[in-house]
Amino acid sequence: MATAPIKVTSDRSTPLTFYDIGISAGFPSPAQDYEEPQLDIHKLLVKRPESTYITKASGDSMIGAKIYDGDMLIVDRGITEYKDKIVVACINGDFTVKRYKIERGQPVLKSQNPKYPDIHFTDHDEITMWGVVTSVIRSV
Repeated sequence: MATAPIKVTSDRSTPLTFYDIGISAGFPSPAQDYEEPQLDIHKLLVKRPESTYITKASGDSMIGAKIYDGDMLIVDRGITEYKDKIVVACINGDFTVKRYKIERGQPVLKSQNPKYPDIHFTDHDEITMWGVVTSVIRSV
């Protein structure tokens, strides 16, 4: 059963039509021709605007988590529970996006591509957590 289109908007953009019908790879479903309430993409993807920013992924270390080179990452600095989450961290002045894990009682940043090593912290490392990735936006 098809549902009506929803307008996708942002405070700074023209509304877009969103059809929540599940697009089949077979025969197309007929689209509904009437309007439903608008959907604000900002409200959908940003839960805490005061602590959220967008950055761009670079490289292939997170392909196992479906994060690819050039993807836009929505990151919430207000989330402080990092365990098992994908985080943006600054290590000795270099930014990286990795999965935060605890192994043998120690924090580890793990890439999601086996060709890259884990990042283990030492007492000499300067580490700042820049937030948790909450959404990924990709152009096709």
